[in-house]
Amino acid sequence: MELYKHLNINENSRIPTYQQIVDSVVYNITTENLKFNQRIPSINRLSEEFSLSRDTVEKAYNILKKREIITSICGKGYYISNEKLLSKVNVLFLVNKLSRYKMEIYSSFINSLGPNSNVDLRVYHCDESLFLNLLEKNEKKYDYYVIMPHFKTEDYKHTSTTKTVTKAIDKIPKEKLVILDNKKSATKNSITTIYEDYEKDIYNALKKGLDKISKYKKLILIYPEKTIYPYPKRIKNGFTNFCKDHNLAFDILDKVYNDMVLIKGDLFITIEEDDLVNLIDQIRDKEFALGKEIGVISYNDTPLKELLGITVISTDFKMMGEITSQMILNKEKGNIKIPFKFINRDSI
Repeated sequence: MELYKHLNINENSRIPTYQQIVDSVVYNITTENLKFNQRIPSINRLSEEFSLSRDTVEKAYNILKKREIITSICGKGYYISNEKLLSKVNVLFLVNKLSRYKMEIYSSFINSLGPNSNVDLRVYHCDESLFLNLLEKNEKKYDYYVIMPHFKTEDYKHTSTTKTVTKAIDKIPKEKLVILDNKKSATKNSITTIYEDYEKDIYNALKKGLDKISKYKKLILIYPEKTIYPYPKRIKNGFTNFCKDHNLAFDILDKVYNDMVLIKGDLFITIEEDDLVNLIDQIRDKEFALGKEIGVISYNDTPLKELLGITVISTDFKMMGEITSQMILNKEKGNIKIPFKFINRDSI
């Protein structure tokens, strides 16, 4: 069989023999030496051919079966079963929600990773149980696990992780783990992290716009306290620290209310799109001059906000996806903070 010819086992290697078998099978699929539905030797035949213990080969085959790379058919033998492994890199991409910004990161990631890859997107909706279930089902099936850790507590507030989540993530080999978007994940294995620093980012971005901001009498952050997809409290902390350090009057509201009391000299910072739309509608209905009498800054940029001239504070989502893919392709490790910008337009 072809596997005999291509299987590479080094007796002097520090890599366990069963892992060498797994790696060799995967490599020969990616190089198309082994093809979909092709039969491979039985456990007994492979152990005899290479003078290996049956337990070693069986362990390798069990791993390959668990990763759905091979399958066994009763009375017929073992066969290559996973077409996706014709791709060189297999990635599980775990995202907390399907927002436009998360999808921009994902789209940038897969485009930069290139055609010789397979990326499976799974959404866990900030739910601990769903996340743990997805991780358990996909254990040892992928070359890389890219995880955006954002969870909700029982009272619908944000937490970066939980003890159970941390324990589960720490089971992933550190060379396969990439923590994305949120550095505060408290995992001992997260040696590759591409992240935003929510508290410092909003502070430093607002500081860049201080000349424009300081003409307003009061800053009002619209921060949803309880929501299905909660936001890091560090956003609120960074805003509060900025206002206190620069002696600016401020308030924090959980949403833009209908018939909001608007006062000339207010500057609003919105996070959610619905709040931004509601606020702009009310400013226009009450005939305030946007950017002069009342200011608006929106969190996270979009092409529509650019078109409408809305000032934003935003990370570079495209860059986040690109850097993540390049670190995987180049097998690089480390922590990289993505730039966060103040983009001045007509709304302040």
